[in-house]
Amino acid sequence: MTEIETRAPAPPRHPLRQLLSASVGNAVEWYDWYAYTFLATHIARQVFPSGAGDSLLPLLSTFAVFAVGFFMRPVGGLLMGAIADRKGRRTALTATILLMGGSSLLVGLTPPYAAAGLLSPVVLVAARLLQGLSVGGEFAASTTFLVESAGPGRRGLFSSFQYVSTTIGQLAASGLAALLVALLPEDAMSGWGWRVPFLLGAVLSLAGFWIRRGAQETLAARPAAPRPGLFDALRHHPRASLRIAGITAGGTLAYYTWTSYLPTYAELRTGIAKGDALLAGTLSLAFFALLQPLGGLLSDRYGRKPALLFFGLGFALLVVPLLRALDGSFLSLLLVQCAGMVLLTGFTSVSAAVNAEVFPARVRAAGIGFPYSLTVALFGGTAPYLGTLLQDLGRPGLFPWYVAALCLCSSAVYLRLPESAHAPLDR
Repeated sequence: MTEIETRAPAPPRHPLRQLLSASVGNAVEWYDWYAYTFLATHIARQVFPSGAGDSLLPLLSTFAVFAVGFFMRPVGGLLMGAIADRKGRRTALTATILLMGGSSLLVGLTPPYAAAGLLSPVVLVAARLLQGLSVGGEFAASTTFLVESAGPGRRGLFSSFQYVSTTIGQLAASGLAALLVALLPEDAMSGWGWRVPFLLGAVLSLAGFWIRRGAQETLAARPAAPRPGLFDALRHHPRASLRIAGITAGGTLAYYTWTSYLPTYAELRTGIAKGDALLAGTLSLAFFALLQPLGGLLSDRYGRKPALLFFGLGFALLVVPLLRALDGSFLSLLLVQCAGMVLLTGFTSVSAAVNAEVFPARVRAAGIGFPYSLTVALFGGTAPYLGTLLQDLGRPGLFPWYVAALCLCSSAVYLRLPESAHAPLDR
């Protein structure tokens, strides 16, 4: 057997700088991605014509484009993950943020349907596909980079910053949307105000690119080893790929339901004012971001499985009564969102570490990227559309049961996971 020469990267000289490089860029990426969700009702009026007698048709079309973007995420996870495994994590991270900046600019410049006709939704779909390609690669590369940058006994803590930064980006998108709704009259918001967050996101992407260029590479150099093929992770580690899907399914559905769709669900279900729904979402997201490092630290001490089971079984038992507790008031929505955020932290604070611990370093980014992003597309990306469709069909009560059932299925996977918190990470 030929010995493969391996040169491990030096331990990060500045781990906090590594954390900043991953987190700032990730926050910008997800700000751009989530701005679409929070401004869906305004985009719908500009880009999609109203159906005869069906006020939900434009919103359904907008959420369909939301779901379409998700289905580019597995492609991004595979392609950008392969780049991260071949050329280095830093190369992939700089590529994804430039791609996101360009696609965000395209959303902001999408012409209205009244002026451009069918070109308007075509431009929006193209921009959303590029955003999906970018965020699919972002998760694969940044997850790998964060966990490989962590010191001994700190993988869970570093892992938690994947969702700290994601939530900061989401919080910025939600907060800016709420501010614009409060300051602008309805016609101005639907006419031009919704474009402002996307144009700002394009500028922020350039700042994220500059920060990431200074990051230290974490991929071990293996000069004598052949470069991993595009599908090597799937071919040689099929059980690990299935494990990633099982870990992710319930978590991604709960995450997108609670952090993205719940304000819209509350609007449709209880008639709560749009501004109140956005404000409750913003406050609960801030609470959620604060919880993540605590969850990561606890997982470093007590293990990943207890955290995952806390989430999975908690959501399976409580999601239906929590959503039934919504009564149209600001306080009920805020309390329901915050309660769900506590449970959700059991998944989000450790998922990056768990995923990275499943695959060997050689195929880690692509190994995580494809099955994770495909599962998110199937279950997370379709959550807003499915919830809105069930509302349109007069069966909104089915949606909470769907969330509970999938979280229960993921809990069965968590029970069979080997504990990986205290095992060394393959380099």
